[in-house]
This record gives sequence, structure tokens and C-alpha cells, in this order.
Amino acid sequence: MSPHASTTPDREVEAAIARVLAAERDAQETIAAAHAEAAAIAERSRAEARGVAEHTQRRMRRLRAAFERRTEAELAALQLQAEALAAPQPPDADDGVRVGGAVARLVAELTGARP
Repeated sequence: MSPHASTTPDREVEAAIARVLAAERDAQETIAAAHAEAAAIAERSRAEARGVAEHTQRRMRRLRAAFERRTEAELAALQLQAEALAAPQPPDADDGVRVGGAVARLVAELTGARP
């Protein structure tokens, strides 16, 4: 066997090992970059979700406040109506006529007279 014969396969093996190591290094760099990109995507997604949640909370607070204002206004209006209905009403001319007619009918019924 010649000295060149054993050297060439060794060089080929070393070159192959170097290629494998370079490919492995490239793959590790690609994986590290993919992990970094995935982490950045996840953080952007979390930030976007926080933004949506904050927007939703602000909107819910505005809606709740508007509902409470509207409810308070309606309750106040109902309270005024209740107070107006509960307050004694002075008799009007029609009330006098109706009471007079009712009294005349009652007198007629009690006395046996015809109205």
C-alpha cells in the first residue's frame, strides 16, 4: 500500500466529518433562529391579546356606565311618576258632577224614589 493511498481516504473522511459538523452547526443555528422567531411571535401574540383584553375592558366599563346612567334616569322618571300618582289630586268640575250623580242615585235607592 502506498503512503498516498492511506492519506486520501483519511482526507476524504476528514472532509466528510467537516461537512457533517458544518451541517450540524448550520442546523443548530437554524433551530436557534426558529426558537427566537417563535418566542417573538408568541410575545407579539400575548401583547396583542393583552391589547384586545384592555380594549374590551374599557368598552365594557363605558357600556356599564352608560347602562347605569340610563337606568338611574329611568328610575328617577318612574319615581316622579309614582310621586305624582300618590299625591292627592284636587277635584275638578267633572268629579263634582260624578259625585253629585252618585249621591242622587244612592239617595234614590235608599228612599225608594226614582232618579
